[in-house]
Amino acid sequence: MVLDGDEEHALVSGLVARIWTVRRDYPKLSDPEEFRDWRTPGTARVLFANWLSEAPSGRTRLTSEVRVDTNGAQGRIGMAAVRPLIASFNGLIGSDGIAAAVRRAERDQAASAGGKGRN
Repeated sequence: MVLDGDEEHALVSGLVARIWTVRRDYPKLSDPEEFRDWRTPGTARVLFANWLSEAPSGRTRLTSEVRVDTNGAQGRIGMAAVRPLIASFNGLIGSDGIAAAVRRAERDQAASAGGKGRN
């Protein structure tokens, strides 16, 4: 669910689920308030925030953050079980997404410079 977005600069999205299971049992939320108020025991709220800012060099910086809030004892236990995996693969997960975003931005910039534009 998109919780807040500014097409030019920021995107905040989130999901709620038992993220430590292989099931894809993500409840469909109707609005950002439902995400904010989510407290179902044994689940977690995951917030993804991405935004653009200008770096001191004048280039554009993409910043990404993820926050997880667990609900109840089962939620804390589930999160504790996957925390070592997250710590081990965090760099790979982040770098793959950033590399793909850079490739797309460079491709789009080259297309724009060539007057081709994107459909």
